[in-house]
Amino acid sequence: MAISLKPLGNQVVVITGASSGIGLVTARMAAKQGAKLVLAARNEDALRQLVDEIRGLGGEAIYVVADVGQEEDVNRIAQRAIAEFGGFDTWVNNAGVSIFGRCMDVSIPDMKRMFDTNFWGVVYGSRAAVNHFKQRQSGSGALINVGSFLGDRAVAVQSTYSASKHALHGWTDALRTELEAEGAPVSVTLIHPGRIDTPYNEHARSYMPKQPAHRGMIYPPEAVAEAILYSAEHPKRDMFVGFQAKALAVLAGISPRLTDKLIELWAFPSQQSDRPSRDPEDNALYRAGYGMHERGTHQGWIRSGSLYVKAEKHPVTTTIIVAGLGTLIWWLTSSAVQGY
Repeated sequence: MAISLKPLGNQVVVITGASSGIGLVTARMAAKQGAKLVLAARNEDALRQLVDEIRGLGGEAIYVVADVGQEEDVNRIAQRAIAEFGGFDTWVNNAGVSIFGRCMDVSIPDMKRMFDTNFWGVVYGSRAAVNHFKQRQSGSGALINVGSFLGDRAVAVQSTYSASKHALHGWTDALRTELEAEGAPVSVTLIHPGRIDTPYNEHARSYMPKQPAHRGMIYPPEAVAEAILYSAEHPKRDMFVGFQAKALAVLAGISPRLTDKLIELWAFPSQQSDRPSRDPEDNALYRAGYGMHERGTHQGWIRSGSLYVKAEKHPVTTTIIVAGLGTLIWWLTSSAVQGY
């Protein structure tokens, strides 16, 4: 069946991991556009503060304290949305946490705990959302899973995070094809963020001597939120946030061995700051991290947005512009050669 999504202002949107970073920014932007919100995270104080903020500005929002690694918690999010608003139109699986450390250093319990959040949380959320979209009487729904460019190509230092995002990407692709084959009224979008300025580096479990941080070109969480909210209104298969995300995926496919060598040179210095690492127990792997912070403590060129996201929102126009520039370059080159 044809997928037709409502304008955001007419939607009820569920967002997991809403207490900080991408989830927090997405919630604020969605509220400004009139969406009703169901916000979930482990940090109740942050959720309460965010809901009060949104209501104070005239918006509608409720919160659910939930650990997405627990299936019963995720089902409770869906139940609250149905009880409060009669259902939901978009479900955003955004909750996630990272571990910085070498493959042989990270403990097996830490690896399993991360998969509970990053992979199983997405599985539980996807199933809850799809079941609701299939059961309601009319209209399509959007399932949006927030992956990572490290789900397209694993890197050193964040091995477990990369593996969990690879699993998330695989689950999303398989689910999408099954739903399309049966004609289900569900749009399934995978978001591929590049290096984003959020507190996830401060929430991460660190085995490294220096505090985890992005170094280099970094994109704002607003760029990811823009991609998420666009996908809530327009069926999209994938949305890459930042040219670096697309470039890494393409390079890894074309030349995996070259990518290996580049990662060996780049991954270690580009993922650690100059500061000593925080206490290894001071992280959000097993308990809620601090909330209400949109940005992290990274070092580098923090962009104001993503031109790549804007291009993805207007693919026809972008194609025409690129084709026109190509024609212009060809004409100028040909004229120069003829003149010579």
